[in-house]
Amino acid sequence: MAVENLADIEAMERTPLAARELPHSSYTALQQCAKANGRAPALSFFLDAKAYHQTHDWTYDELFADITRAANVFHQLGIGPRDVVAFLLPNLPETHFTIWGGEAAGVVLAINPLLESAQIAELLRAATVKVVVTLAPTPGADLWQKVSSQLHSLPCIEHIVWVGMEPYVGIVPGGILRWMAMRERRLHPGRKIHGLRKLMSKQPGHYLKSGRQIHPDEPSSYFCTGGTTGLPKIAIRTHGAEVFNAWAMAANMQPRAKGQVIFCGLPLFHVNGQLVTGLMPWTHGDRVIIGTPQGYRGEGLIKHFWDLVEHFGINFFSGVPTVFSALLQQSVEGRDLSSLQYALCGAAPMPVELFRQFEERIGVRILEGYGLTEGACVSSINPADGERRVGSIGLRLPYQHMRAVVLDDDGQYVRNAGDDEVGVIAIHGPNVFAGYLDDSHNKSIWLTIEGKRWLNTGDLGRQDAQGYFWLTGRKKELIIRGGHNIDPKQIEEALQTHPAVALSAAIGCPDAHAGEVPVAYVQLKPGMLCTHEELIEFASRTINERAALPKRIEIMDALPLTPVGKIFKPALLQREIAWVIQQESELAGISGVSVDMQQDSRRGLVAHIQAGSFRPRLEERLGKFTFPIEWVQ
Repeated sequence: MAVENLADIEAMERTPLAARELPHSSYTALQQCAKANGRAPALSFFLDAKAYHQTHDWTYDELFADITRAANVFHQLGIGPRDVVAFLLPNLPETHFTIWGGEAAGVVLAINPLLESAQIAELLRAATVKVVVTLAPTPGADLWQKVSSQLHSLPCIEHIVWVGMEPYVGIVPGGILRWMAMRERRLHPGRKIHGLRKLMSKQPGHYLKSGRQIHPDEPSSYFCTGGTTGLPKIAIRTHGAEVFNAWAMAANMQPRAKGQVIFCGLPLFHVNGQLVTGLMPWTHGDRVIIGTPQGYRGEGLIKHFWDLVEHFGINFFSGVPTVFSALLQQSVEGRDLSSLQYALCGAAPMPVELFRQFEERIGVRILEGYGLTEGACVSSINPADGERRVGSIGLRLPYQHMRAVVLDDDGQYVRNAGDDEVGVIAIHGPNVFAGYLDDSHNKSIWLTIEGKRWLNTGDLGRQDAQGYFWLTGRKKELIIRGGHNIDPKQIEEALQTHPAVALSAAIGCPDAHAGEVPVAYVQLKPGMLCTHEELIEFASRTINERAALPKRIEIMDALPLTPVGKIFKPALLQREIAWVIQQESELAGISGVSVDMQQDSRRGLVAHIQAGSFRPRLEERLGKFTFPIEWVQ
C-alpha cells in the first residue's frame, strides 16, 4: 500500500499489528529474508573509493551463514542472552557479522571508535562488557591501542576478538597477525585474543548451536545516546523494537521495488547506519553497498559518489545535511543518475535552501525524517509517494504514535497541543526503547498520557492539520536572550541562503547582561569569498526577529562535525566560553591567562583557568557568567 497521507497510515492500522506476524528477532528477520532470496546479492564492500569496482560480495545465503557463524563464535566465548559484546570497528562486512551475530547470541554495544581511550573504557565498564571486537593492529589505525591501553582497568572483559584487514588488502605474510597476538597476550596476561575469521571458519553457518529462541521483548542492543555533558546515556533496545522499526520504515516508504540497491555511508555504530542501511534492506531483499571503512569520510568517497551511483545503479542513500552539502559541490555532468529514486535526510534539520538546491540540481526526491536512538531509529518521515513538505519531518510511522504535548512546570502532561501549537514531541509505540541502563537516567523521560506510557523526546515541535510534524528546536539548544527564546534554526536558515555559505550553525554566547546572545559560525563553499561584515549585513536583511540577529559571525575553514556528520555545537560553545574569558581578561588588563575547556561527568562543560596572581581580579569579572569554572594553580 502506498502511503500518501495520514489517512493511508490510519488505514494500515485497521489491521492489528499482531496480525502482521512480524519476526520475533533481528536474527529470524534476516533468516526469513535469506530463505526467500538465497542467491540474490545482499552485500558488497569496496575498500578504496578510487577502486570502487573492486568489490567483495555476499549473496543472502552467504551473508546469513556468516552472521550465524559469528553468533556461534560468541556463544562459544560464553555470551548468553544477557551478556554484552562490544565492538569498535570501522564500516566492514565483519561489523555487520558482529552486530547481527552478536544480537543472536547476546546483547551488542556499539561504541564510537573516535572516542578517547578513557571514554571507551568508561562505557565498557558501565555495560559490563564480556567480549570486545575491534580492529587488529593495523597501520594508520589506533583502535587496538585505545582498547589495550585500558585493559588493566577492565576486569570484566574476558575475550578480545580481532578483525583483520587481510581479506581486503591481501594475505599478511609470515603469520604476522599470529605473532602480534602472541605478543599482546604476553603484554596482557590472562587476556584471550582471537581472530574473528579464524573462529568463524570452525563454526556451522546453518543453525545456532545455542538453540536460542529469542523473544521480541529481550534486549538486542545497547546504544550510547548523544550528549553534550559527561558520558552518553546507554539506551536498551529490544529485538521487537528493531524489527518493527525496519518494517515500519519500509512500509512508510512504499511503493518500493524489491531488490533495490542501497548505499551505506554513515557509520555502523550509529542507528541509521545499522537499521536504514542494514536491517531494513536485508528484510526486503535489497543489496547494500558499503563504501570504504570510513564511509562518507573515506578519502575520495564524496568526490566519486556520483560515479558510484552510476556504476552500481544506486536507488537510495541516507545522509545528514553536511553530506548533502558536500555532494552538491561535486559535478554531475555526463553521469547517468536515473537509478537514484530518493535519499533520506535525518539526524539534523536540513536547511530549506540546501534542500531545494539539491533536488533541483540532482533530480532526486529527499525524504526528510526524524528519529532518535530511544525510538530505534526513525519515528516520522515524509511520504515517498505523497506530498513532501519542505522543512517538515513528515508523517509518523504506522502503529507508532506521535504528538506535540503541553507540559506543566514539573514536566507532567497537561494536554495535547493544538494544530500548529508548539509543544514537546512525545512518542508511543513498539519501537520505543526499554529505558536506560543506568536507572537514574530514566527519571523524567516518561509521560503518562491517557493511561499509557509515552517517551518525552525533549524536542520541541508542532503538528499541522494534515498530520505533518515540524521541529521548532530542542530545549537545550534554544538561545535564551534576556528571557526571550530564540530558535537557532531561523538564524541558520537565513545564513544558508547566502550564495557563499555552505554550512551554518548558531549558538548562544554567554553574556553578562542578557544571559546569552546569538552568534553564528559559517563554512563557505569552495572557492567562495565573503567577509564577516558582509554576512552581518546580509543577516540584518534576512532575519526578521531583531533579537535573533547574531552579535558576531565567525568564518571557519570547516565546522566541527560529529562522526555521523552532524555539526558538533558543543565544540563551538567551548570556543565561545574561551573567547568570553579572554575578552574579560583583556578588559581587566590581564595577560597570560590560559583556558582549557573540559567535559565533566557531573557539571558538564567546565572552564579550567590558570590566571596566577590575577585570579581575584578575573574571578570578580567572571562572576557575572553562569558557566562553571575550575581555577588551576
